[in-house]
Amino acid sequence: MQIIRVKDTDVELLRQLAIQTFKEAFTEGNSETEMALYLEKSFSREQLLKELNTASSEFYIVYSEGIPLAYLKVNFGNAQTESIDPDALEIERIYVIKTYYGKSVAQLLLNKAITIAQHNQKTFIWLGVWENNHRAVAFYKKNEFEVFGEHVFQFGNEPQTDLLMRLSVKNI
Repeated sequence: MQIIRVKDTDVELLRQLAIQTFKEAFTEGNSETEMALYLEKSFSREQLLKELNTASSEFYIVYSEGIPLAYLKVNFGNAQTESIDPDALEIERIYVIKTYYGKSVAQLLLNKAITIAQHNQKTFIWLGVWENNHRAVAFYKKNEFEVFGEHVFQFGNEPQTDLLMRLSVKNI
């Protein structure tokens, strides 16, 4: 498997991967209407280009034999979705194609985020994860993330609760 940084010329591939992986992760337990609203707003070509051209955000795609399997988005400084700490790295998204769940692809991306945080001398990594995404919560807890709060995640017109989790980079 290879991890390659996404360029703005890859926006359509990223868009397709983002839509597929988000729908696979969150269709169950959410309405079609709210899903459609969220996908339209968050994964439009224009929105993704804006994010790709944000200096303090980076996207990476995992490929296996040329096939994209998953992606990662990290944010630094002012690009973080919450003002948690300027000395932190936010993992905004780790999404994997469902047929690759349990095959260490998410772990590969998490390890990439840890390496990025260490390289940039960040003290910790944080993320928000939907409280009902038990698989993801367990994954992050297994990797020694700890819950330190919660925030509202706007899913279409529906407010949902995300757990805020963090991992100290110093101890890794």
